[in-house]
Amino acid sequence: MAGGYGMAKVAFIGLGVMGYPMAGHLKVKGGHDVAVYNRTFAKAEKWAAEFGGKAFRTPAEAAKDADFVFTCVGNDDDLRSVTVAKGGVLEGMKPGAILVDNTTASAEVARELDAAAKEKGCGFVDAPVSGGQAGAENGVLTVMCGGDEATFEKARPVIDAYARMVGLMGPAGAGQLTKMINQICIAGLVQGLAEGIHFGKKAGLDIEKVVEVISKGAAGSWQMENRHKTMNAGKYDHGFAVDWMRKDLDIVLSEARRNGAKLPVTALVDQFYADVQEMGGSRWDTSSLLARLERR
Repeated sequence: MAGGYGMAKVAFIGLGVMGYPMAGHLKVKGGHDVAVYNRTFAKAEKWAAEFGGKAFRTPAEAAKDADFVFTCVGNDDDLRSVTVAKGGVLEGMKPGAILVDNTTASAEVARELDAAAKEKGCGFVDAPVSGGQAGAENGVLTVMCGGDEATFEKARPVIDAYARMVGLMGPAGAGQLTKMINQICIAGLVQGLAEGIHFGKKAGLDIEKVVEVISKGAAGSWQMENRHKTMNAGKYDHGFAVDWMRKDLDIVLSEARRNGAKLPVTALVDQFYADVQEMGGSRWDTSSLLARLERR
């Protein structure tokens, strides 16, 4: 039994830096029969040639006959265009099939899709991921899910193909809300790490030695462990881009306005990322907050 589910018919919509390897894991590690769609058809053809699967020209065609349909696109509007719009997956999905959305989007659109899927007799799970490009390539993503328990339990063994940790956080939208918390925690943490390294350099300390010691104590974090070397070297091409972080923080701050949460540090760090964009760092990774501190 592949991935604890047996071989399922799977469609994967959106083959970006995350989706491309995730779809690959569903085929290779999960042992599933995978059909793909990408806005740029050549990318879908390349994936099909590399992994052995079929590329389709519309999301609806890719989703036809699939037991599970995965989406991993840019934002709420992209998501609507591949799901509920004409030619979207819900047009092609059979009753009883499950739509799993890996996009980082709003909780609002997750609830919309849940309702639209139910209308078609289909299941829905919002399942945003954390772990970046490396996590996707290595199949060790953390997946935060929202949906009803029965649907989640059916989808979980299939999701396992690209995940290290999969959790059901509550009803539809709860996965997206959990991803927002993930980004809130990262924003303040990266700024703290950037300030620490900046201070250490100004104080004339050996950053490697400093991190070797403090990373074993209460200041230690994934970011420190994985990013201090590249930050110290001024290299910012290691993962999640500033443009994408700003998109995520926009979702976070909009939700906070709705629910009344106070996020002063997150709002400030969002503005710092706007400064990085103005410096030409739109495609730098999120650790580039240090470059902002170091600019002359």
